Amino acid sequence: MINPEQFRFFAEMVKEHSGIALVKGKEYLLESRLNELAKILGLKDIDALYKKAKFQMTPRLKEQIIEAMTTNETYFFRDQHPFDALRKHIIPEMIERNAAKKSLKFWSAACSTGQEPYSISMIINEHFPALANWQVSITATDISKQAISKGMAGRFTQVEVNRGLPITLLIKYFKQQGAFWVVNEKLKRPMRFKQMNLMGPFIGINGMDIVLCRYVLIYFDHDTKKQILEKIVKVMNPGGYLLLGATETPVGLPPSMKRKSFGRSVCWQKDG
Repeated sequence: MINPEQFRFFAEMVKEHSGIALVKGKEYLLESRLNELAKILGLKDIDALYKKAKFQMTPRLKEQIIEAMTTNETYFFRDQHPFDALRKHIIPEMIERNAAKKSLKFWSAACSTGQEPYSISMIINEHFPALANWQVSITATDISKQAISKGMAGRFTQVEVNRGLPITLLIKYFKQQGAFWVVNEKLKRPMRFKQMNLMGPFIGINGMDIVLCRYVLIYFDHDTKKQILEKIVKVMNPGGYLLLGATETPVGLPPSMKRKSFGRSVCWQKDG
């Protein structure tokens, strides 16, 4: 059982390095994830992990603790409605808007192990053949080096592909290799995976047309959330779209962003 001092110690470390605020009531989450990490490291329990972190901290151990606390659940075509909005409304509008420059830039922020950006790539391949002659890029970022490595490899278990991925798309875009399903090169072509902390500078992120930042802002406090949203809006093109998670409110979103609804999906469009 985690005690108050251990909770404070780990929560402060996670907040400092990732921005994620672990408030009282989240003890069970911290305890379950760090007990699992303790086992992986060959330690008896969370108490042993706490002593090692307090008195024998290394950069690698710090990274492993942050990784354990920031890897979040994800699956293909999560919530479905935002992907319907992309297919029916947002991408067609952006194709019209960007017709002269023939360029379209997506950013999947906090992409976890890559299911979201691969879902975007499938939509483009399935429904927008005209984009084959465009410069299309999908930047996928996450704080977790482990998650980014998995996304880059594009190797998913049977359980992972069973979550949200229609069988027709699985057969068309994935190849079975032993116990895994591997993404084909066509889906990978527009992708650029990159480890990045939303708390830090957005290096190499600019001129984005469509940004998905879903189910990550809920972990930040109000001020951090406001700072991140302001930075996201700065790297978006005029007329660009921002999609958040279904349960997330855009607290602190700059006034240049206007709310738009497409069916059951709500998003925000930048002026211009």
